[in-house]
Amino acid sequence: MRCEVVAIGTELLLGQIVDTNSSWIGEHLALAGIDSIFQVKVGDNADRMEFCILQALERSDAVICCGGLGPTQDDITREVIARVMGVELHRDEGIVEKIKHMFESRGRVMSDNNRRQADIPDGAAPIPEMPGTAPGLMCPVGDKVIYAVPGVPHEMRTMMQGTILADLQRRSGQTTAIRSRVLRTWGNSESGLAEVLADRIDELDVLGNPTLAFQASGIEGIKVRITAKSKDETTATSIIALEETLIRNLLGDVIFGVDDESMEVVVIDRMRELGLTLGVVEGLTGGVLAARLSEVDVAGHVFRGALVSSANDHAGEAGATGEDRAIATAKTARDAFNADVGIAVSLPENLTAPSTGQTPTPGQVYLGIVIGNKSYSNSTALPGDRNRFRNYAVINLLNFLRKTLSSL
Repeated sequence: MRCEVVAIGTELLLGQIVDTNSSWIGEHLALAGIDSIFQVKVGDNADRMEFCILQALERSDAVICCGGLGPTQDDITREVIARVMGVELHRDEGIVEKIKHMFESRGRVMSDNNRRQADIPDGAAPIPEMPGTAPGLMCPVGDKVIYAVPGVPHEMRTMMQGTILADLQRRSGQTTAIRSRVLRTWGNSESGLAEVLADRIDELDVLGNPTLAFQASGIEGIKVRITAKSKDETTATSIIALEETLIRNLLGDVIFGVDDESMEVVVIDRMRELGLTLGVVEGLTGGVLAARLSEVDVAGHVFRGALVSSANDHAGEAGATGEDRAIATAKTARDAFNADVGIAVSLPENLTAPSTGQTPTPGQVYLGIVIGNKSYSNSTALPGDRNRFRNYAVINLLNFLRKTLSSL
């Protein structure tokens, strides 16, 4: 079964919006065992949209049109699909009432333009899930089908997970269970991981099941995806578990989490297990670390707080440089919040103080951790512009803390 994605919207072509929907759909089609061979973007032009959809129907058994279901004049996906089907549109008054109720529940009045969103091609059916004002559509074209989903990511995902993926599997007659697990890594490159896993990848190429794939994810590290197929979910899950054990033995502690676990989630969970609290000092990271930690520890049971300042020096020792400076700053973090652990990332020296005369390595930063009366330090050189530099500093500090906590 082949399924093609047509992403609709002139803003996608102009680069005003990044098309994350197509990548999400492609990933979940693959996990459902549905082949996705082509993905296309097209602007809000009826003739070009019709051309792309007809071309997609020639190549594939199913087409997912994403976007163009809003209430404005350039939202013309409904009309174009009706043209492709060779039918007229009719207004579903039941959907009109649903949309009206959504507005009223928010204390707002529905505009007449929103009534357009209830226009359905004859022979088509609305997708049952409707988290927003735009209903999705299931539109038969002979023995093939067009699905229309909104461009709003959470609305699209709700419809995909609630109806479309299951419908595609039913149409394909697929009975195979496909499961996957993502191992998230930090500290090695994609090529480095591939080299470590080279022999195992060769073995799996012969076996065919499970499979391994790499995905570079910037400041979130490199993801290693294990995918297994079997006659049932239990067996597929067992295959993944065995492969995960093998991969963990090969890669070691560069693996920091699984699936959607971020570095900060792993760190906060580990500190909670150990009954430790955390204080932070931020200068060059400008509050990025505090934002990430507070996002996952809303109640503040672990993360006590952060000192965030544009000042270059929170260190308790005048003239401290390098790792000594990072440790002194981490002690300030611990003491400021009466926490068990203090962490900090710092530049080689205070830029407002007289220079030591030493030329630092470009991008060099120092990482400091204080746990009780013990201190740990490290250094690394980071790439990128100011924003990337900050984010890389944060992820490296969190990874250093993760590894330190794992030894406790």
